[in-house]
Order: sequence, then structure tokens, then C-alpha cells
Amino acid sequence: MNAMVQSTNGRSRLPRAQRELQILDIAHARFAERGYAAVTMDEVASAAGVTKPLLYAYFGNKERLYRACMERAGEAMLATVVEAIRAAEGPTEALRDGLRAFFAFVDGDRDAWRVLFDETHPVGGELARSVADYRQRLVGLVAETQLALVPEHNRERAATEVEALSHALLGASEALARWWLRTGAMPPADAAELLVATVEPGLQARAALRFIPPTPEQTKEPNDR
Repeated sequence: MNAMVQSTNGRSRLPRAQRELQILDIAHARFAERGYAAVTMDEVASAAGVTKPLLYAYFGNKERLYRACMERAGEAMLATVVEAIRAAEGPTEALRDGLRAFFAFVDGDRDAWRVLFDETHPVGGELARSVADYRQRLVGLVAETQLALVPEHNRERAATEVEALSHALLGASEALARWWLRTGAMPPADAAELLVATVEPGLQARAALRFIPPTPEQTKEPNDR
């Protein structure tokens, strides 16, 4: 297909890459406003000023179009949280700063949140796997902050518990974000602080309970073993 693409009204020709971005922006806004299930490829094509066959040629089907929108939103969210965690002064601050960044992102780009956590998309298939992948990557970031509080020689032993708690914490974050977006009962920063103040003492207490003194074998230098 020619790299230059003509719109349905015949008045505008754009390079394919630019047209794809335009379509993604329009689809992203529609999906965020109405949800995956309610949006049709016909309305996206009409709003973007392209033919339906062209829309299918670019993205294949509605599920793949949604996935392309979700990937942009997901990568932006992950980048925001990762940046906050990496910039934290230490392990204790990393979880707190990561949660604050998560809520700040949701507040700053509510459409991205709605696309990422839309409850109307299919529960199986390629799209569901992509959603699960983003959730797992977020769980991994949470687990990273918790494992950093555990002595290195105990981390393997603590890994299962840390993963379980990380899933629970992500679930709590999602639920609180949904409540806050629905009610507007408090500023997003206050919602983040509420969650941090609730879970941080318990997480720190669990980290302390996981401390087991290293065995003599674990304290030996590699050359001495």
C-alpha cells in the first residue's frame, strides 16, 4: 500500500505512520469514553476520516486496534512508575514513591487508565494476555521494592510471599483508583497517602519477620567455599 494515504473525503493525504497515530488517538478517546464493547470499527473509521477496509488493513481487527491503544497507555504508565522507583532515596521510599506516581499518572491521564483497566474487553485471547502482561509487570515492580527490604540471603525464601503481597497491593491500588475516579472524594495524592499509610507498616513488619541470620556458609566469601 502506498505510504501516502488519502482520507475518505479526498482532501487530505498523510503518510501511513502519521495516519496510524491519528487513528490511534481517535480510537483511544472513543475506547476511554465508552469502553471496548460499545465502540465499533465503523465509528472509528468515520471519526478518523478513513475507509473501514483501510482501518482493517492497518490494525487487523478491533481487538488489535484496542491492543495498540493499550500498549501506548501501558508503556507510559510503567515508565512513570519505574522512574519514580529508580529515583527513590532507598527501598523504603521506593514503594511510597511508586504508589504516588501511579495515582499521579491516573489523575493526569484518565483516558489511559480507562483503556488499561476497562472491564468490558474480552476475558480471553490476545487482548486479555496483554492486560495480564501489564499487570504482571506492575506486580514485578512492587515485588522489587519489597524484596529490597529483605536481606539478600533471605530473598529466595521470601519470594513467594512477596509475590502474593504484590498482587494484593496492586489489587488494592486498582480498587482505590476506581473508587477515587468514581467519587472524587479526595485528591489523588491523598488517596495514594492513604494506601501507603495503611500498607507500609504491615509490609515493613513482614520484612522484619523474614529476617533470618545467615548461616556460616552464606557468610563465607566465594573463594573460601
